[in-house]
Amino acid sequence: MPLSRVRMSDISAAFQGPGGVAVDRAVADFRRGEPIVIREGDRAVLALAVEALSDARLSRFVQLSGSSPSLAMTGRRAALVGLGNGGGGVVRVALSSDPSARSLRDLADPLSRPGVAPTVVAVTAARPTDADTAAVALAKIARLLPAAVTAAAGQVGDRAIDDWARLEGLLVVEATAIIGYPADAARRLTRVGEARVPLAGAENTRIIAFRPSDGGIEHIAIMVGEPDPKEPILARIHSECFTGDLLGSLRCDCGDQLRGAIREIAQQGSGVLLYLAQEGRGIGLVNKLRAYQLQDEGFDTVDANLQLGFDADERIYVPAAEMLRQLGFGKVRLMTNNPLKVEALGHCGVKVVERVAHVFPSNDHNAGYLRTKALKSGHLL
Repeated sequence: MPLSRVRMSDISAAFQGPGGVAVDRAVADFRRGEPIVIREGDRAVLALAVEALSDARLSRFVQLSGSSPSLAMTGRRAALVGLGNGGGGVVRVALSSDPSARSLRDLADPLSRPGVAPTVVAVTAARPTDADTAAVALAKIARLLPAAVTAAAGQVGDRAIDDWARLEGLLVVEATAIIGYPADAARRLTRVGEARVPLAGAENTRIIAFRPSDGGIEHIAIMVGEPDPKEPILARIHSECFTGDLLGSLRCDCGDQLRGAIREIAQQGSGVLLYLAQEGRGIGLVNKLRAYQLQDEGFDTVDANLQLGFDADERIYVPAAEMLRQLGFGKVRLMTNNPLKVEALGHCGVKVVERVAHVFPSNDHNAGYLRTKALKSGHLL
């Protein structure tokens, strides 16, 4: 959801206060399969991640809310199961009767084998700042399937939302805090540690760790040599890839790009590789493995992400810009084949004075993957 459509002052205030802490806790609750209360002004919605659903959890959810659940999901995923026109954003799918946990999972998960489909009454677009949009955003932050069961907290009656939630042991979090969370956490990085780490082919190297304000996985700057901050620095932005970087997977070119960039920077004398904790184009390792399964069934790398309900690329480059700022670099020669990275850094205030091509030979396993990146994602190969 474009943050330009949300009042940034509201988001910032929510994040800096207890709202940001509440989102951290809400992520943990979502991953454990616990319902939470999302407050949107004077409206409260109960939400539960679809991925964690069981019939017992769904039964408790219905009992707590006192109403039939709806399904909040991305518009793209809804269109793929015949429930929308394929637009962006989030939709709310109203159901006519109490569905089973499996039927809801079938709608959200392309790898689920459909059973009896629930009866759909209506599909409506959720507003960019409402609780249903926030519930899907929270599922993404938690690296789960981007879908949630939602229902108005109808049992509250005359009691305050906070009192009712406290009585039921439910966490309350503001919708604006969830929606603004990824961008705000990305902007708030703390330099927490560094050390000299000689690398093969790049012995004069330091590794510098930056921790986001949500306490999540650190982003890493791999600084080779002693670059001059007055000159444009040779830089590579590399999103982590467990399978490619560590295991040497042949399904992608990530490992080649990582090690090749370090070699090239060392040969040029100095530069930095920014290693971002954004596995699978920002969808997380488990969802990336699901995308691999879909690729094995015939989908390409872009369509697999769309099948899961994600955008083709969920990454943000604010952390890279903030790391460069803290390191004292405002201009870069960017090693990339992706013009969108050049554009994204520019929007974040970093001037890209040159795009440096960064291409490696394909193999029998990743030729189609590279071809898709060129045809559908605009990569210059």
